[in-house]
Amino acid sequence: MYIYELELKVRDYECDIQGVVNNSVYQNYLEHTRHEFLEANHISFAELHEQGIDAMVSSIEIAYKTPLKPGDSFISKLYVTQEGVRYIFHQVIYRKYDNKLAIKAKVNAVVVINGKLAASLPVFDELVARSQAKEV
Repeated sequence: MYIYELELKVRDYECDIQGVVNNSVYQNYLEHTRHEFLEANHISFAELHEQGIDAMVSSIEIAYKTPLKPGDSFISKLYVTQEGVRYIFHQVIYRKYDNKLAIKAKVNAVVVINGKLAASLPVFDELVARSQAKEV
């Protein structure tokens, strides 16, 4: 089901007074994973932007399950679906040492071409197709 994985490690400064990763930092982890995923698939935000194409997050749902702490290694995973004009990045983060789910997220993104909402983008459609092929 998941078509991409990235291993990362919690840095001390990402934690709050309670000694766990601050809730807002998880969005950075999710975004970094999406960007690395796109780069691994030879998709450059800079090149798309130069062509007048911008992919933008329109909303995010995050369910926090198990907190990460300083030094924890974790695996960030994703797959992509499409609903109408939205590309949906389904993302999870698992703590590496015990494989506990830390967060589950649904990131909705849209594509804007020359300032207008686009119905789809072929390079993103390919990512959706890869995700669907992985389900079989």
